[in-house]
Amino acid sequence: MNLQTILFFLFSVIALGSAIMMILHRNPIYSAIFLIVTFFALAGFYVLLNAPFVASVHIIVYAGAIMVLFLFVIMLLNLKHDPARERGKIARRTFAALVVLILLAEIGVLIGGSIFTANTAVKQPVVGLVNGAPDATTLVGSTTSIGKELFTIYLLPFEIASVLLLVGIVGAVILAKRKLTD
Repeated sequence: MNLQTILFFLFSVIALGSAIMMILHRNPIYSAIFLIVTFFALAGFYVLLNAPFVASVHIIVYAGAIMVLFLFVIMLLNLKHDPARERGKIARRTFAALVVLILLAEIGVLIGGSIFTANTAVKQPVVGLVNGAPDATTLVGSTTSIGKELFTIYLLPFEIASVLLLVGIVGAVILAKRKLTD
């Protein structure tokens, strides 16, 4: 077993464990933190697939921006314990167990082969599996080549997008200050 396979299984255990903890935890803040851990484990998969740019964008966009948004919404909602939610608890859990069983059956069919077609063995490694992924730098380019193209060929659209983001931020600050003074 090589290092890449060990890291694959390590990231798999971390992703699955934190995803399960995210679902099972009662506190929404802790669930959001476990979701962040899951995102970091998924970014580890991208690094294993030789896609460091995608991994860094995944961490910045999902673990950074989206999770901050989730946490703000959770804190602003200030969820309280609602006794009305206790009424349909058994029905919801039964439905969730049924959905999980259906998904596990689908995964079993996908892994074991379809029940309607012949099961053919794969002779070559499938793209995306450990040791089967091609080098992403040959397919899409490295972080350096993406940066060079972003600041040469696509400089004008990049600057327009940055100015639009700046206008949105300034507009949000002005609207927030106007509501505070009223």
